[in-house]
Amino acid sequence: MSSVGLLTMAGCQNTQTVQVDKPVDPRQGDISIWPTLDVAVKKDPKVEAKVAEILAGMTIEQKVAQTIQPEIGSITVEDMRKYGFGSYLNGGGSFPGANKHATPADWIKLAEDLYQASIDDSIDGSSIPTMWGTDAVHGHNNVIGATLFPHNIGLGAAHDPELIREIAEATAKEVMATGIDWVFAPTVAVVRDDRWGRTYEGYSEDPKIVHDYARSIVEGLQGPVNADFLSERRVISTVKHFLGDGGTVDGDDQGNNIDSEQDLFDLHAQGYVSGIAAGAQSVMASFNSWHGVKIHGNKYFLTDVLKEKMGFDGFVVGDWSGHGQIQGCSKENCPDAMNAGLDVYMAPNEWKVLYDNVVAQVKAGVISQQRLDDAVTRILRVKVRAGLFEKPSPANRPLAGKAELIGAPEHREVARKAVRKSLVLLKNQQNILPLKPTINVLVAGDGADNIGKQSGGWTISWQGTGNSNDDFPGGSSIWDGIEQTVKAAGGKASLSVDGSFSNKPDVAIVVFGEEPYAEGNGDVSNLEYQRGNKTDLALLRKLKAQGIPVVSVFISGRPMWVNPELNASDAFVAAWLPGSEGAGVADVLFTDESANVRYDFTGKLSYSWPAFADQGPVNVGDEDYQPLLPFGFGLTYGDKNVLASDLSEVAGSNPDSQVAEYAIFERSAQAPWALTIGTETERKAVDSKIVSLDKIQIRSIDKYVQEDARQVTWTGGQADVSLGAPFPDDLRAYTEANGVMQLDIRVDSQIPAQVWLAMNCAGECDGKLNIAPTLANYTQGQWQTLRIDLACFAKAGTDFGKVFTPFSLATDQPLQLSFAAVKLLAKPEGESNISCQ
Repeated sequence: MSSVGLLTMAGCQNTQTVQVDKPVDPRQGDISIWPTLDVAVKKDPKVEAKVAEILAGMTIEQKVAQTIQPEIGSITVEDMRKYGFGSYLNGGGSFPGANKHATPADWIKLAEDLYQASIDDSIDGSSIPTMWGTDAVHGHNNVIGATLFPHNIGLGAAHDPELIREIAEATAKEVMATGIDWVFAPTVAVVRDDRWGRTYEGYSEDPKIVHDYARSIVEGLQGPVNADFLSERRVISTVKHFLGDGGTVDGDDQGNNIDSEQDLFDLHAQGYVSGIAAGAQSVMASFNSWHGVKIHGNKYFLTDVLKEKMGFDGFVVGDWSGHGQIQGCSKENCPDAMNAGLDVYMAPNEWKVLYDNVVAQVKAGVISQQRLDDAVTRILRVKVRAGLFEKPSPANRPLAGKAELIGAPEHREVARKAVRKSLVLLKNQQNILPLKPTINVLVAGDGADNIGKQSGGWTISWQGTGNSNDDFPGGSSIWDGIEQTVKAAGGKASLSVDGSFSNKPDVAIVVFGEEPYAEGNGDVSNLEYQRGNKTDLALLRKLKAQGIPVVSVFISGRPMWVNPELNASDAFVAAWLPGSEGAGVADVLFTDESANVRYDFTGKLSYSWPAFADQGPVNVGDEDYQPLLPFGFGLTYGDKNVLASDLSEVAGSNPDSQVAEYAIFERSAQAPWALTIGTETERKAVDSKIVSLDKIQIRSIDKYVQEDARQVTWTGGQADVSLGAPFPDDLRAYTEANGVMQLDIRVDSQIPAQVWLAMNCAGECDGKLNIAPTLANYTQGQWQTLRIDLACFAKAGTDFGKVFTPFSLATDQPLQLSFAAVKLLAKPEGESNISCQ
């Protein structure tokens, strides 16, 4: 699920046109592929009778309110009293009172206040209790002080379903301590392309591991059906994201899955088979498309397959405004989603207009009364099963307000065990590991004493950024564990991020890796680590050159091409994203004082490790399977080292491959980019022939064909026209190929002194160029082709690894310009008008 305020838009990579031998009609599938599940939770006549009784007394307005899920930042207690929403959520990085450091008591108070408002029938006539959903995806990760477990990729390497059950049980307790009823977990994506920014949310590329884990985590969260199912110590779980999100073309977040229906079942559905059979009560629809049709609007999958054939009788919840991505829909208006089988609209900010529209659409017959009743029946069924009509209010439940459960020692011990079991030893030259704790150890790298970095995305904030070690009370960094272990044994441990020292150490442990990210912000075009800026490699080589043995601890949300870093390391550990209990790393790296192994490496790769940066998808079972390290690889102490010390450091598998032309605007904005105009105080989407703001207007004009160009008129005052997306694109391939931006442009007025063309990355890495001197030489009224070296933008500050806005034209003076056909070209023929090569 996505962050608060996220714009609705498809994924962020350059979407490729893929030819398939036989066109697929997503409305006409082969239902025989799908099983009828023996679901552990059987329909109970008493439950069904109670649901029917409640439903019979509800108005259309009350029913629709059950299907609308707003976000805590966009509703008040009075809104809940007036509408009686069936549920609500907090998005990643959203907290009670917008206070990052909200206490468990603050969370409980908000839960209690909204619950009491929901059962207050004085305005809406409804006393149906609401429920709160949250993204507790590696522990209760929105709450300061909670236990943060390794992200799913590390848990997959542990190959231990019972450990997953323990983690889920601990998570449920911490969630219940804050008065929350429902978690949006587990993610059961089977990741097939590690360039995807959500790779770390998947347990494995192997559907069997995902199948086995899904059952364990569902039962751990909800309780076994034959025991304390949905008791006062359990939460409602959600298997997500249905369906195929891990298999999009190029690993494009929210992109297009073009697998066959059989592969969709064999590869991507196995977590649903076991999770639903175990009794999962909700399923979240996925942002992605299947053969071009958004899953949020795909009746075949949501209704025919999931509900009717597989027998899922809980409810389907949407993802963050995902209904708005259906063709012909918007965030405020989308009957197609409910008609397809969506039961709960996740409508974080646009809930009011959406609610009014759904009410009107039911009354007009656009959404049938039968479909609405089915949706509400499913929601009520889960609420009755969960005992929400009988349980005390959130503040009065058994675990409510028990602050001691947040980061409880027994939960942290489970997390520390998970860290130990998730580590995978990739290289151990001359058996340098394990280390004796009595030696002189230098600990270096910016990941060594950085709990936020080792925890990754979905950590307090949505992207996992903006956190310091003070935000993790009770947690431990990797350095903390090393320091404690070494000093307790009488050895010496020193921390130096840059690797400097006064006394030469016996060994250097260097902790480094990816910066935190979530969802599409983590999409990359290839898997080379620190592409174009290899500062960590320089640190490893510096230490190696000084004759110091180097042990690398690599923090990452996916396997990456790190051949140079492997060559510069005597030992190399894939630590993934271990979470708040970084001390677990030292448990495995060091022996006891008598040189006895305390914990051996047991982790095995649940993802294949790439041999080249641009290898693309590489998965066990591929016809031409040639990874650097295969699925299931992982050394233990005493094993013979496998990796050579002179691996090829040529990143690409095909040096002669061409980088494709990338159209950003061609007749219209090309996905994922959206065209907007904006001033310092307002921004508007360009969704019609003419769009105006106070200082700027844009209109469609004809260049070669109808409306293939845009004319922009600035009337004075800072304003811009931009092509942007909510997620960044990795465009480094174009700078590496000495590429250019090319656009057709026509000067329609006198040129002011400054006209800025920019490529931005939403921060301090924006690069802008004044193209006014070049434009001043053009004849008014004549189309020209303008070419600008991308190196000029890089020199001006653009970070091409994370471009949010690849094209922005701005000025603060009166001006009229027209543009068409904006493209990025690699190794173009001819000279650039503005050159920085």
